Amino acid sequence: MPYHLRLARPVSNLKQTISMYTRGLGLHVIGDFQDHEGFDGVMLGMPGMDYHFEFTHCLQSPVYPSPTHEDLIVFYIDDSEEWQGACDRMLDAGFKQASSFNPYWDARGLTFIDFDGYRVVLQNAAWQILK
Repeated sequence: MPYHLRLARPVSNLKQTISMYTRGLGLHVIGDFQDHEGFDGVMLGMPGMDYHFEFTHCLQSPVYPSPTHEDLIVFYIDDSEEWQGACDRMLDAGFKQASSFNPYWDARGLTFIDFDGYRVVLQNAAWQILK
């Protein structure tokens, strides 16, 4: 059975989040809403992907992000030139590069942190199921 994944996260500034994730990861706004039962939000993704991100901000009682060092989104990019270009775009978009809490991610990838502390790993490898 095919599923579609939505990863939802509260953010402190929707406008800044949209700018960073569209510029850094090449995502597009695929939907948004204003004051829907007290929430503003945006969905970011790309046509044909089986997942998208939803970022929300509660207008009356903001929920402040509290990610840990191990709350990661990992993108696997096998091609080295494409991977380096993606890393450059992350920095240009305002993400900060950081060492990973788990050293596994530093061996073949780079970890980036947005202004709310959410971490994105760009792994220079093909994804595979581990046995």
